Amino acid sequence: MLRIGVMAIDGLKAIVVLCAALLCAAAWAQSEPGCLDCHTQGDESTVHQVFKTVHGAINGGGANACTACHGPSEKHDRRGKKQPVDISFGPLWTSDVDTRNASCQGCHDNKAQIHWVGSAHQQENLACSDCHQSHTPQDPVMGDDGAQALCLNCHTQVRAELQLPSRHPISEGKTDCVDCHNPHGSLGEAALNEVTLNDNCFSCHQDKRGPFLWEHPPAAEDCALCHRPHGSVNERLLTARGPALCQQCHAAAFHPSVPYGSEGLPGGSANQNLLGKNCLNCHSQVHGSNHPSGARLTR
Repeated sequence: MLRIGVMAIDGLKAIVVLCAALLCAAAWAQSEPGCLDCHTQGDESTVHQVFKTVHGAINGGGANACTACHGPSEKHDRRGKKQPVDISFGPLWTSDVDTRNASCQGCHDNKAQIHWVGSAHQQENLACSDCHQSHTPQDPVMGDDGAQALCLNCHTQVRAELQLPSRHPISEGKTDCVDCHNPHGSLGEAALNEVTLNDNCFSCHQDKRGPFLWEHPPAAEDCALCHRPHGSVNERLLTARGPALCQQCHAAAFHPSVPYGSEGLPGGSANQNLLGKNCLNCHSQVHGSNHPSGARLTR
């Protein structure tokens, strides 16, 4: 009887060990499906750097992070036959733009990206992966100079304007494209961060916001009537030199006004007033004035 009892206990132990093994195998199969059989987390290649990023921790990390972006991809590289993953970002296979973007927007659909649909970049069929690198520990476009370099690769006219004598200090690294623009779209024109151009400018130039006791209507209407936002050959980003710019609206302003162009002068030389005078020498508060005697924007 004792011997039979020992055999029963040994059999029970064997069953317990077998069940434990099966449970471990099931857990392993569930947490480590095919992806990590080939793509190990210890691999130092560029693609596998994703495990050092926040993307590598999606859905608990491991292979679940792969399938969260690339889909289940059950037919991928099975039995020696390479098949593309369900959602591929290239370069070997590339899914269509909408499919790739939908994979990213499953998580990235917050305030910053809410206006992507209908934006200029979306209309140009740009994919998130055209600008962002999700597998690198530090996405280059999120670095100090990364956004500027990437934007200027396409916006070549702006690149040229940033070399003009008067410009925003983007090249010096004191401001950046994304300080004014949201590349994912916005409610304003030109993907501005604010709804209007003036509100965008006032976010830095708060002393020009007003309201003023005496206002200069063009300044209150649209900063771009007088200024070029990226760069200009004229000082203070002006669209034209001081006297000529003012005379586009003020032909005669309460005192004799002399045309400051070179038209009609002998030899086509510039008027001496153009060289030595400027409306802003007297009308210095051109954006507006709160002075009781500032109706002419002189103080």
